Amino acid sequence: MLNHTNSAALFDQAKSLIPGGVNSPVRAFRSVGGGPVFMQSAQGAWLTDVDGNRYVDFINSWGPMILGHAPEVVLEAVREALQGSLSFGAPTQREVAMAGLIREMVPSIEKVRLVNSGTEACMSAIRVARGYTGRSKIIKFEGCYHGHGDSFLIAAGSGALTLGTPDSAGVTEGVAQDTITVAYNDLAAVKAAVDANPEQVAALILEPVVGNMGLVAPGPGFLQGLRDLCTANGIVLIFDEVMTGFRLAPGGAQELYGVTPDLTTLGKIIGGGLPVGAYGGREDIMNCVAPAGKVYQAGTLSGNPLATAAGFAQLSYLRDNPALYEQLNATTTRLADGTRKIAAELGLNYTVNQVGSMFSLFFTAEPVNSLDDAKKSDTAAFGRYFHAMLNRGIYLAPSQYEALFVSTAITSDIVDLYLSACRESLQEAHAQR
Repeated sequence: MLNHTNSAALFDQAKSLIPGGVNSPVRAFRSVGGGPVFMQSAQGAWLTDVDGNRYVDFINSWGPMILGHAPEVVLEAVREALQGSLSFGAPTQREVAMAGLIREMVPSIEKVRLVNSGTEACMSAIRVARGYTGRSKIIKFEGCYHGHGDSFLIAAGSGALTLGTPDSAGVTEGVAQDTITVAYNDLAAVKAAVDANPEQVAALILEPVVGNMGLVAPGPGFLQGLRDLCTANGIVLIFDEVMTGFRLAPGGAQELYGVTPDLTTLGKIIGGGLPVGAYGGREDIMNCVAPAGKVYQAGTLSGNPLATAAGFAQLSYLRDNPALYEQLNATTTRLADGTRKIAAELGLNYTVNQVGSMFSLFFTAEPVNSLDDAKKSDTAAFGRYFHAMLNRGIYLAPSQYEALFVSTAITSDIVDLYLSACRESLQEAHAQR
């Protein structure tokens, strides 16, 4: 067992100062039990906590640390930007360069607006879609997470034709009445929802590859079916690529699957891990955004010079080194296949999903293609597995319903370390039942 004395003391102090002791709920470890680990530093594939314990990181700040922690190419760009000050609240050359690079790399983006987070990007994209179409309702998918905007914190209604209800205090019934929820990978349910709300749906938003119910891939023809349905009904198709953008391919999931949305939202990775977001897409839609159009959206820190410097350096590196995607995919395939093989050898027959450099181990033998499928997982067993891995120096997402992210810093030796820990941890998790 690792010593977490300093983390425990910090968590006790934090609970008296911060709601729940954390600044984002999943960090509290409530899904897996125990208290959170407080981190102090990171380099490459490794995290070091406040007690001096070291872990191989498979969260990577929920995706953006695709080159590992503190890559020199990003640090050098930030050092240079620091010489010019931390914020201006005025336009900078880096914003223009960043916008140009995003447009160059992402197939659907003709114009782009920088913001401060993925949540802000998704909230803004929905508003723009409503302003562009003059319609009020949106369609979202069960298990897809688009940040904590009111429109997105809606539980599923009873079937495709039923509007949702708030699943967070503070979200009004009025907001919920404009949000329709359907099951991911169920194209027939989407069509039924559109037919039941003729000329009322402004936008359909989804994670093209889901990372927030664990890793779930789109079924054959699902994304293209959504594209065709939206085109036929004048609905703005929004891909939330906060997790998948620049990770699954230089142009994100839309490049990987060959399906072009009308708008795309982006997040952490375009800041190299610094707080940043963006939304962009078709020029005629984006020209609705103020001051070009009547849809208002603003931000004092949008286009922050440190974030744009870090992001430009990282995205440029990804663009100029396309072979690293082959490396990432090969490493992740070895991790996923190895996990699947170990589970089968132990008689567990668990499901492992993988797309590119993202993967998930689900504690269920059934295929996982939707939120209902994911909910069949044995979450208690996952919690035991999580802590067993943590004690062996492997830092996983503290929830069954989160994807894992692989960086280029994960070497062959680290894969071996993970697989050895996986075998021992699965055995331990099930011996404790």
